[in-house]
Amino acid sequence: MSVKAFKLVSAVEREMLMGDKNHINIECIECCGKNLYIGTNDCFIYHFMLDEKVSTSGKITFAATKQLHKYLGFKKPVSELKAASALTRLLVLCDNTITLVNMMNLEPVPTGARIKGAVTFTLNENPVSGDPFCVEVCIISVKRRTIQMFMVFEDRVQIVKEVVTPEQPCAVAVDGYYLCLALTTQYIILNYNTGISQDLFPYCSDEKRPIVKRIGRQEFLLAGPGGLGMFATVDGISQRAPVHWSENVIGAALCFPYVVALDEDFITVHSMLDQQQKQTLPFKEGHILQDFEGKVIVATNKGVYILVPLPLEKQIQDLLASHRVEEALVLAKGARRNIPKEKFQVMYKRILQQAGFIQFAQLQFLEAKELFRSGQLDVRELISLYPFLLPTSSSFIRSHPPLHEYADLNQLTQGDQEKMIKCKRFLMSYLNEVRSTEVANGYKEDIDTALLKLYAEANHESLLDLLVSENFCLLTDSAAWLEKHKKYFALGLLYHYNGQDAAALQLWVQIVDGDIEDSTRSDLYEYVVDFLTFCSDQDLVWKYSEWVLQKNEEVGVQIFTKRPLEEQEKNNINPDDIISCLNKYPKARIKYLEHLVLERKIEKEKYHTHLAALYLEAILKLKSGTTDNCMETIELLLKLRSLLQKSDLYRIHFILDKIRGTDLHMESAILYGKLEEHEKALHILVHELKDFRAAEEYCIWNSENRDLQYRRRLFHMLLSVYLNPDTSDCALVMAAVDLLNNHAAEFDAALVLQLVPDSWSVQLLSPFLAGAVRQSIHTKRMTQVALGLAQAENLIYKYEKVKHKGTPILLSDKKVCQVCQNPFCEPAFVRYPNGGMVHTHCAANRHLNSNVTPHSSSSSSET
Repeated sequence: MSVKAFKLVSAVEREMLMGDKNHINIECIECCGKNLYIGTNDCFIYHFMLDEKVSTSGKITFAATKQLHKYLGFKKPVSELKAASALTRLLVLCDNTITLVNMMNLEPVPTGARIKGAVTFTLNENPVSGDPFCVEVCIISVKRRTIQMFMVFEDRVQIVKEVVTPEQPCAVAVDGYYLCLALTTQYIILNYNTGISQDLFPYCSDEKRPIVKRIGRQEFLLAGPGGLGMFATVDGISQRAPVHWSENVIGAALCFPYVVALDEDFITVHSMLDQQQKQTLPFKEGHILQDFEGKVIVATNKGVYILVPLPLEKQIQDLLASHRVEEALVLAKGARRNIPKEKFQVMYKRILQQAGFIQFAQLQFLEAKELFRSGQLDVRELISLYPFLLPTSSSFIRSHPPLHEYADLNQLTQGDQEKMIKCKRFLMSYLNEVRSTEVANGYKEDIDTALLKLYAEANHESLLDLLVSENFCLLTDSAAWLEKHKKYFALGLLYHYNGQDAAALQLWVQIVDGDIEDSTRSDLYEYVVDFLTFCSDQDLVWKYSEWVLQKNEEVGVQIFTKRPLEEQEKNNINPDDIISCLNKYPKARIKYLEHLVLERKIEKEKYHTHLAALYLEAILKLKSGTTDNCMETIELLLKLRSLLQKSDLYRIHFILDKIRGTDLHMESAILYGKLEEHEKALHILVHELKDFRAAEEYCIWNSENRDLQYRRRLFHMLLSVYLNPDTSDCALVMAAVDLLNNHAAEFDAALVLQLVPDSWSVQLLSPFLAGAVRQSIHTKRMTQVALGLAQAENLIYKYEKVKHKGTPILLSDKKVCQVCQNPFCEPAFVRYPNGGMVHTHCAANRHLNSNVTPHSSSSSSET
């Protein structure tokens, strides 16, 4: 894959160097800044000044101005030239002798300092001496298998080290203490300080010319077998893949990220980054290729040329223009070391963005997304490709120069609808990912508005998720787009998010009423009810309350019953106003009162009475109707009974008056029970309803949270109703027997025996009598147990009392006071906790002896 990385520019023409003297050939060159030195085969050194010129079109040329030339006085060619700019010296190898000459006038140093017996030499560009006013020179000596190290000063030289090699060296490069040597049959790394060597790989110097070149700190480039340019470090390893060059390579140079190679017919350029050959330049009769401080110079026998590198940015842009994204990115990464950090970051981001658009145009969306992210693309560059997605209020202007060649998505896809759909899907995914990241900072409105438009156009399910979560969709653009695509429910959500609840509700009501079509939600009516339930705008709630109740009373009333608890507790909407509103909707009114009484447990008589009255009215209405509403009637009866039983707040006489004359006997009994008129209640249950089980349950629930005597009174009252001498119903007798046998514990047996007829047999009441006797015995025994426990506890207390009185204290006239040492003449004394006894008047003395001072703050005992 070719890249135009270099341009060959003439620097020194043949006529400038030799005129018409055809026998003069260039043997070696050296360049230091603008100073170009040329050594010839007739022992001359030529000094030129190179001036670089750039035309208005960007074309680079070089103008060489000859300064002087110098004949060295030998009949041998000048083999090598090396400049030591710190010393203003030029080291010249001619006739196996290295001579020091002045860089400016080419005169030898006055001291005549020189190094003899050198076949070839090189400078140590990573010197170890640390002296800035000397250079370290490594020579291959004319002595067999010998390398010598010198320190060269302005006017003298000093040998430092002489190293013997395993074979005769042919070429050498130096880095610090390390020598990279091309021997007769192999390359080696040799530490001349320690003498330790490391074999690299074999190589035959008789067949091919060896190349050893230092390319960086502790790294060398070598001409390996099979036409490979091998990289090796001082540790003997390769950290880069080799480059493939010609089998007949003559020389090599480095201009990062490229390795330039020279053979008999061509100059080839190879990338160190991907090891590919990037450029080939025809070049006949070349025999010198060297790099000097980033400047690559090539020479024939008659002329000198410079390989001018094209700016890396231009090379990268050329690659991108050819859609060679991978190569462009590799080259861009490699350019990091040649470009200032800040400039590189700006350039590299732009390259990544350009590469992203190239991949995007090829529908390589995963690669494009990664490049956009890495390049920190202003996402509006991507959105702007899609017509009408950016808001009309957006101030975005595309990057200049442009990042791509496309006007819009239509041009990019050439009208292919399938490709366009894929591109839109990608943008949806990408915008959804970046909208919550730093990439979106500063233009969230543009991103969210574009995303909304894409979702609406594609009928995407995420449209609603976007609108119910935090978003920055611009209202004007988004509303028009949603209306265009008939997304009215979503438009309502947009209005709600922007605080326009009235507009949202108006739209949703129109959808439910069928005035406009939108099938997004089949349960939209329930959604509106839920929305109004949590709506803080009371005016809106009242405005649409009639509408929701007309649609469905029992569902619509939820706008009042399911409001947030804190709002209900504050009574933001007066319950009385709500009840007035619900007068036209009986079912809703009952639901709301149930909410107040049963759920919120508001203890207000009017609500409890109202609810009971509504239950009663509904029941009577159902009973008077012709339709069969048995289940509904039963449900209402159960609710009414529960309310009458559990509530103590309703107006009993008011409800009782309403019930009179109806067949609601159970409810009448409950009300009489509330009035403590239990005989009436039980009479209704027993004689009107003949529901003996209900009569028993009446006694149970009416005696809840009451004492045993009250409970027994109710059961005895029921027994008396059963055994009323005015009635001789056999069923009542059996009910009385069952009552006694099933609830024996609830009766006083002695009173029962006085009530029951003498004609009843013992066998008939045997369960009751057995239970009564058992209960009596149990009560007696429990009383005895309690008495025994009390007696035992009393005994324990007596023991504790005796124990606390302590051991007896004996006092006689033989015992003496431990303070005054006089005997006790009277029974009164003071005893301390440590056992010491003293007179009462001695104890009062504040200056008691320490041996009788109590060891605790406990009170003393006095007997």
